[in-house]
Amino acid sequence: MNKDEAYNPDLITLSDDEGKEYTFEVLDAIETDEARYLALLPTYDDPQKMLDDSGELVIVKVGEENGEEFFYEIEDDEEYETIADAFVDRLENFFEIDEK
Repeated sequence: MNKDEAYNPDLITLSDDEGKEYTFEVLDAIETDEARYLALLPTYDDPQKMLDDSGELVIVKVGEENGEEFFYEIEDDEEYETIADAFVDRLENFFEIDEK
C-alpha cells in the first residue's frame, strides 16, 4: 500500500463532565430533517485496551451554538433506537456486528 492509500480515520476528542478526554473514530454520519448524528467507536493508544473494549458504538447528536459544533447524548429512547437501528443497518455491510 502506498502512502496515498493509507488509512486516515476521522478522529474526534470529547471530554466528559469531569474533563477526562476520550478519542473516537467517526464511523458514519446520518442527517435527518431534525438533526445530524454520528456513530463513534472508541480508540485507544494501548492495543490491549482496544481488545478489551466492548466494541459498542457511541452515538451522539450534533448541535451548533454560536457557529461551533458540539456533541451530546440522545436522551429520548425512541429517537436513540431509531438512529441506532439506522446506523446498524448501514454499518453491517462494512463491519461484522453482533446484535445482542
